[in-house]
Amino acid sequence: MPDYPYDPHEDLTEPVPPSGPSPASGGQGKLIIGSFHNSAGNQTQGRRQPPPGYQGYQAYRGGVSTPPRRPGAEPYPGSYPATATPTLRPRRSFLRRRGCAIGCVSLLLVVLLLAGFSVYVLQRVLAFGSAISTQAPLSTQTGFMSTSDRLNLLVLGFGGGDHPGAYLTDSMVLMSLIPSTQHTTLISIPRDLWVQVPSGSGHYGKINSVYEVASNNGKDPVAGGNAAAQKVSLITGLDVKYWMTIDFDGFRELINAIGGIDVYVPDSFTALYPKNDDPNIDASWIKVHFSKGMQHMDGETAIRYARARESLDNPAEGTDFARSARQMIIIKAVISKVKQWSTWPHLFDAMDALKQTIYTNMSLTDLGLFSLKMDLNQAHRIGLSNQNVLVDSQSADGQYILLPANNNWQLIIDYIRKNLYN
Repeated sequence: MPDYPYDPHEDLTEPVPPSGPSPASGGQGKLIIGSFHNSAGNQTQGRRQPPPGYQGYQAYRGGVSTPPRRPGAEPYPGSYPATATPTLRPRRSFLRRRGCAIGCVSLLLVVLLLAGFSVYVLQRVLAFGSAISTQAPLSTQTGFMSTSDRLNLLVLGFGGGDHPGAYLTDSMVLMSLIPSTQHTTLISIPRDLWVQVPSGSGHYGKINSVYEVASNNGKDPVAGGNAAAQKVSLITGLDVKYWMTIDFDGFRELINAIGGIDVYVPDSFTALYPKNDDPNIDASWIKVHFSKGMQHMDGETAIRYARARESLDNPAEGTDFARSARQMIIIKAVISKVKQWSTWPHLFDAMDALKQTIYTNMSLTDLGLFSLKMDLNQAHRIGLSNQNVLVDSQSADGQYILLPANNNWQLIIDYIRKNLYN
């Protein structure tokens, strides 16, 4: 096999140090493909010669040239025999296709898992919506809250249980909302207001007994809710189509399910609270105290705060108006907590508790939109009391009751109409 002399000038990877232009010539060297040339004579300068005895590259069959190796040296890694041309296998392309297939399968599994979970969540939500409402969960009676008309939702709260008086609605708040502007007004209805029960019967009782009588002690919540809404419509002059009942026993469990609530107590007070809602079981009382400021409350503490009536050191907190205001504080805190991301892992527990807590003639869709539209932070409050249009009185059987001044029911309608937007 012929030997080829090694010429560094032909190997562009081999640096050739320049000899530089001669100061006497005054010329400037110029770089041309790896060596310096004199710009005047274009003569190659400083060519490096191989050392004596240097053995150049050898050419082999197959077109592969290798530098000389010492005797017995192993072949270069990746070199091939001169007698055969290597066959390259498309290994990398195969791995790339395999990795792409695995990625696609993994993505598909994730999508299927998410889809399955979404279906499961949807089923739970629909079952929840059917359990708490008289309407189909995804239906709407309000046009999906896109109206500028005022919508009114009567919220009725009772103690629950099997004892006498378990379904007396000691908490009655009318939530009045204009969806297009989110203008929200909360109207407290005092439980001691003296009305006909049932309407047109000639028999009178406190307004908190309307639901109990019409529902036959909770056995027919739809009849009870409709009767209470109709009565409040007559008294306020507002069109009350929707109602929602809250069982305070279930509300206690709901608050515990979401990890408690943070409540700002606007004023300190100490009050007496019944040890048991059923006096036949335990007629004794306990003292409860609430300090002004931010408080974290579990379900039992929150219910005591909302329902405490017999104040010992702060007469203002012993009124029905104060109780209604505290109940709205609790409801607002619960809504705020449910909206937080940290509550979502407990979503199913909360729904299970709510199924035993609320019932309404609003669909789940409308109820959800109603709660989102409500602006409880800027809500206007109207309290019917003996400080405005009502007067204290006494029934024939000695009960403490409230009546409109001069027995003029139009005073209540005019007062609400005047203050609805103020």
